[in-house]
Amino acid sequence: MTQRGTYSFDNDDPAAALRHRLLAEILDPFTIARLGTLGDLTGWRCLEAGAGGGSIAAWLAGRTGPGGSVLATDLKPQHLRPGAGYEVLRHDLTAEPVPGPPWELIHARLLLSHLPTRVEILGRLAAALVPDGVLFLEEWASAIRGVVLAAPDAAAADLVERYYDILVGQLLPANGNDPAWGCQVHAAMLAAGLTEVNTEIRASSWPGGTAGARLIAVNVAQQRAGLLGAGLTTGDLDRLCELAEDPRLVVRGIFTYSTLGRRG
Repeated sequence: MTQRGTYSFDNDDPAAALRHRLLAEILDPFTIARLGTLGDLTGWRCLEAGAGGGSIAAWLAGRTGPGGSVLATDLKPQHLRPGAGYEVLRHDLTAEPVPGPPWELIHARLLLSHLPTRVEILGRLAAALVPDGVLFLEEWASAIRGVVLAAPDAAAADLVERYYDILVGQLLPANGNDPAWGCQVHAAMLAAGLTEVNTEIRASSWPGGTAGARLIAVNVAQQRAGLLGAGLTTGDLDRLCELAEDPRLVVRGIFTYSTLGRRG
């Protein structure tokens, strides 16, 4: 991740490694399906910005072959695995130029929504592509209400809804996040001069015990102080962690906006 001091889910946090594993479980199948629409990636030079745990960087490294390359960047790259076939660069996308070379593919997932200069960064990423190169951005549109589809009781449903309201409505925006950015990426790509822009949107239900619901407990761990400051109690947070593992709780997954555009 980038932008020191503003990211809500810091890679130095003890829960960060689990967050990366859960996000990969939730999102990698959709990401890989979309990458599959690009055809043969052999020989491509690929940039994975804000690479997190490196699951997509590793997948790309297996597809580009010896004539291609994959560079995985992150402000705090300690969760990127050495020897996984990609290069690693500690990099701050908000303060440094997009690293070279010009790229056939640049992919970033759940990154720009956390960066206040996101539109300017999108423009710089687009400019770093070769002609006909692809910019592939995936973001959550997390400004959602009515997330609980089923719950063990009304009190549990109310608590989960309140938790989402605080996290998405207060804590993340206070750190520079735009919960609606996913809905804006398509237009931003067009404004940056990209062509053949297309967006697919996906969401599914997350029962307790699955990766999506388990993110609740990880969020509680990483945003504990803010949640308490917003009025939740330690008992509320303990209950949220219990519900994250309870299959009687089912929450609506966050809409993933997957947008691809080409440089003309």
